[in-house]
Amino acid sequence: MLRVITGVVSVFATLLSGTALAQDYPTRPISIVVPFAAGGPTDTLGRNLAAHMTKTLKQQVIIENRAGAGGTLGVGVVAKAKPDGYQILLHHIGMSTAPTLYRKLPFNPLTDFEYIGQVADVPMTLIARTGLPPDNYKDFITYIKANRDKLNLGNAGLGAASHLCGLMFLSRIQADIQTVPYNGTGPAMTALMGNQIDLMCDQTTNTTGPIQSGRVKVFGVTTKKRIPALPFVPTLHEQGLKDFEVAVWHGLYAPKGTPKAVLDKLNAALNAAIKDQQFKDSLVKLGAEAVTPDRATPESLARHLRAEIDKWAPIIKAAGQYAD
Repeated sequence: MLRVITGVVSVFATLLSGTALAQDYPTRPISIVVPFAAGGPTDTLGRNLAAHMTKTLKQQVIIENRAGAGGTLGVGVVAKAKPDGYQILLHHIGMSTAPTLYRKLPFNPLTDFEYIGQVADVPMTLIARTGLPPDNYKDFITYIKANRDKLNLGNAGLGAASHLCGLMFLSRIQADIQTVPYNGTGPAMTALMGNQIDLMCDQTTNTTGPIQSGRVKVFGVTTKKRIPALPFVPTLHEQGLKDFEVAVWHGLYAPKGTPKAVLDKLNAALNAAIKDQQFKDSLVKLGAEAVTPDRATPESLARHLRAEIDKWAPIIKAAGQYAD
């Protein structure tokens, strides 16, 4: 009997301790793991988000870049992290494609995380090095098909948004060219601007600046409507690639078992950010858009993740590109 009572008291004490910690949270800096290299689109979004969450949480929120293995390395780090709210994850569409792309994963996106909410949607742009001859979309497509053996298309690694967008584009125009993976879109963009690769399909958070400054050529955006940051750039849809639409969604996650009180505080900080006009304006300048409050919820992110896993699985299987 004494053992039973002692055990109950121990469990009760642990629960009280956890509740107290959650109520005091946060008492030290919080890191948002971005599973890609610094300078890439998710990193840019993350730094904007971290600055605004810092205001609400009254503790420094910093970005921790953990690049590698198409983003799965950093995701695995957070999956194994202590569930106390001090190491969380910002990830994009790759969270939904990894289960199909990788035969072995150090995490399960449906069981190893608590969901905080969706953050933002980011359109993509089809871009090329400045020295590529075509100057319009029609000539661009003709050029690709005539030179498919000489061209290459860079991306941020297997499973990255740039890789998926590239797969969809090549599939739609029925052209097969060499792909060149990099450890993040920051390095890939550097290679493109240095004329080391020919083409890339990347998020506006990474491409708007280079497009506006003329450091890359742009042949279209992946939304059905033109975007405010690049009003002079036609959509691929209006140029003949009907219904081609790729928007990269981003979500915020915590390790499984993170106390609800902690998740609630993180969600409140996320919602404060997406409602902040300065934050929204900063995303618009990058061609991105903060989600509406109804999407910045754990329930919305959970539903969306499941739907996206189902959406991308057949596309990836048809392309036949997998990682070990």
